[in-house]
Amino acid sequence: MATTLTDKQKKFYEDAHRQTKEEIKEIDSSIEEELAKVKERLAQLQEAKKAALQMHAAACMRLSLKNEFEEESE
Repeated sequence: MATTLTDKQKKFYEDAHRQTKEEIKEIDSSIEEELAKVKERLAQLQEAKKAALQMHAAACMRLSLKNEFEEESE
């Protein structure tokens, strides 16, 4: 249900529409970049945790200790 706009109002809203559309695209692009960084960091942390769990399990085995992370490492 559009109301009648003056030429000046129409130009204002067209400019706002165009500007916000571009801003949204830029924000989406930034979000994708940040998500990629987070996913990469999570993968690094998961690999580090996996290695640490393996080392901990080996130490527990050598020391005849219960591995409190045993369920987590399986």
